[in-house]
Amino acid sequence: MGETVKMTSLVGQVAVITGAGRGIGAAIAAKIAAMGATVVLAGRTREPLESTADAIVKAGGQAEAVVCDVMHLSSVEALAAHIDKTLGRLDILVNNAGIGGFGDPLHQLPPESWDEVLNTNLRGVYFCIRAFAPLMIRARTGHIINISSLAGKNALPNGAAYAASKWGLNGLSYSVAEELRTYNIRVSVVCPGSVDTELSPHAGKDKTKMLQPEDVAHTVAMLVTQAPQSFVSEILLRPTQKP
Repeated sequence: MGETVKMTSLVGQVAVITGAGRGIGAAIAAKIAAMGATVVLAGRTREPLESTADAIVKAGGQAEAVVCDVMHLSSVEALAAHIDKTLGRLDILVNNAGIGGFGDPLHQLPPESWDEVLNTNLRGVYFCIRAFAPLMIRARTGHIINISSLAGKNALPNGAAYAASKWGLNGLSYSVAEELRTYNIRVSVVCPGSVDTELSPHAGKDKTKMLQPEDVAHTVAMLVTQAPQSFVSEILLRPTQKP
């Protein structure tokens, strides 16, 4: 049996995870809470957020569910103001909220579908960084982790809008990392391959070989427990066996 990797405690820290009601976001929230952080779960639908938060609390963690739509700046700003007022700090921001957009070639993709994918996956991250980075700048510390995809590195036919949003997210992450590193804020991007969630297209793939949400959560845990003199700017996460 392999030795368990010990993670540094996050007791006293506050984390916001977007898209936290299910899948990767829920797994990240559970992992970070288990390490001692107070976790704020954000998403558009209250029921799955509250279900995930309740499970975290029953397991001995601290969690709060807050409805927030990253497509609307006012919604994100309201969440930032709530956190500043009630918790007074923000140490970790995980921009995980995202939607897919698979099946149509670009020339057949409806403009409203393009807007929804880009506004959620890319503009939503901009809104969150705009709203939350000032809390970290004030404290001169923090972690921002953007959940991207290997589709932001490789061609994805019949998913061009999704790929474009993730390529854009990668570029945004590298640039923001340079802007914020002087404040001791570390910005990282995680690019998973096929993850077994509702979002991922499963056609022709063996789900037993796909990455699990917990694999991404473990990666986030590693990122937020790095030694203070370094940061990992990008992680490409692949399944051991091609699904």
